[in-house]
Order: sequence, then C-alpha cells, then structure tokens
Amino acid sequence: MPSIQNPLGALPARFRRERLLIVGCGDVGMRVVKHLGGRLRVMALTSSADRVAQLRARGVTPLQGNLDDRTTLARLAGIATRVVHLAPPSSEPGDLWWRDLRTVALLRALRLRSPPASMVYGSTSGVYGDCQGDWVSEDNPARPRTPRAQRRVDAETAVRHFGRAAQVRASILRIPGIYALDREGGTPRERLLRGTPVLEAKDDVYTNHIHADDLARAVIAAIWRGSPQRIYNVSDDTQLKMGDYFDLAADHFGLARPKRIPRSTAQDELPLMLLSFMSESRRLRNARMKDELRLKLRYPTVAQGLASDS
Repeated sequence: MPSIQNPLGALPARFRRERLLIVGCGDVGMRVVKHLGGRLRVMALTSSADRVAQLRARGVTPLQGNLDDRTTLARLAGIATRVVHLAPPSSEPGDLWWRDLRTVALLRALRLRSPPASMVYGSTSGVYGDCQGDWVSEDNPARPRTPRAQRRVDAETAVRHFGRAAQVRASILRIPGIYALDREGGTPRERLLRGTPVLEAKDDVYTNHIHADDLARAVIAAIWRGSPQRIYNVSDDTQLKMGDYFDLAADHFGLARPKRIPRSTAQDELPLMLLSFMSESRRLRNARMKDELRLKLRYPTVAQGLASDS
C-alpha cells in the first residue's frame, strides 16, 4: 500500500524505479551510465538529433532540448528523481558574461513540478584561482580569476540556492583535469607530438587530475551520499607540477619530453588559453571526497591511471 514514508509507492509501477536525468551527457555522463549498469532508468537531455540513436544504443532515453532555449526545457519538470548536471556554461554569454544562464534555465524548469531528491553539479577547481601552490580544501574561498571560472561560481551559487529553496540534496563537485586514454583529448599525447613547451621548474605550477572513470564513480557516490549543499574536491592523490606531468606522459608514450622555457618568454610561444592555466597553482585536498562519499580511487595517481590504460 502507498504510504507517506514511501511516496513512490503511490505511483504506477512504471514510475517506481528511480529515474536519473543527465544534463551534459558527454564522455563522463556516458561513463556514469556504464558504471550504473542499469540500476536506474537513465534519461539524457540533448540538443543534437544526431545523438539520439547513440544514446538509445546505450540504454539511455534521449530528451531533445536546449539549455540556451528555456522554452524547450519544460518537459524536464518532475521527470527525474535524481539529476546530474555536467553541461558547461555558455562560452559566449554576452553582456551577462559572469552568469551561467544555462544552469538558471535548467533549475527553473526543475522547480516547476516535483523537484528531484538529489542533484549533482560538475564544477571546476578553477574557481579557487591561483593559490601559489598551497594546499586547498573545500573551505578555501572561491577566488575565480577568469570569466569561465566566474560563471562556474555563479552556477554553484544557483545550484546551492535551488537545493535550499526546493529541499533538494545538491552536491557540487569541483573537478580538475580529466584524463583517460579512451577519452577524446584525454591525454597530452597530441600536445607532445606538436612539441608545445612547458615552463621551467622554477616557474612551474602544480596541477591536479582525476581519471574519467573515478570521476564517474564520484558522481554516482554523490547522487546517493552527498550531503545537502556540500562541496567536494574530486581529485586523485597525485602531487605533480605541470611540466612533470608532461614528462611522465612523454615517457609513457615513448615520446620526447617537452622543451622547458622561462615564464618571461612563455607569452611569445604559448596560446593565451594555455597561459591562463599556467598562471594558477594549487594542490587539492580530497579527504572529504574519500570520507563522506566513501570513494576509493581506482587510480590514485596519474602514473597508475596511464599504466592501467595501456
């Protein structure tokens, strides 16, 4: 019999199974699907008609809609008991360059009817800005230095407000560099082949990493175990400066190690986007992820992750 303690019991049988909506179902989203192994009914929002067949082939129900057109999102209201939001902010937000209007549109749609029990938002560790190589926990303030990081902070704020207002257990995952050999652009191999230089050791910055499969497992753990409106650094245990990471990858692929250059000449040899990554240094603490989400990393270091993918 249906009961107040088990509201799903009042629904028809086809609705009693937990329903997960993935927004931004790219490589990580598809890994989430794989690791779930059919335990949930999974739906994915897509703006591309070309992806419909691919999603269906993986057992995912495609829902066509566009985060840049909120009129297409009304059908998302009340459709899922859990939501994973992995879509990035717009790269061309116009006058409101610091806002993530895509996340705002999604949250408005989800509030129209029966909000989900939990939500996971994939943010970036870039919101911390430059910490000059210091260790960074979730208690460190966000100090974004780039427009893209500022839009992520705006999205985090919106998600946490949504969680409080709609009584949704919302978790924020702050994610560093994602790698995996079977992920498009998931290794620095192409960059190594191009011979792109890195900074000299004295000018180098610490960088942080997470294997794509461990990230997918962290997403699933947060769906069920994340505390309300809680932030988690999702990073492995690696402590490497950027140049050392590329040296490690070069050795793994049997390629030449990249040339080292001083920061004083880097602006003449490197693109602006890459320079922005080389201007921030931090080491992420991941104890909260391990303790609260009870996630045991399969690939605690980049070296282990690359070796396992060989």
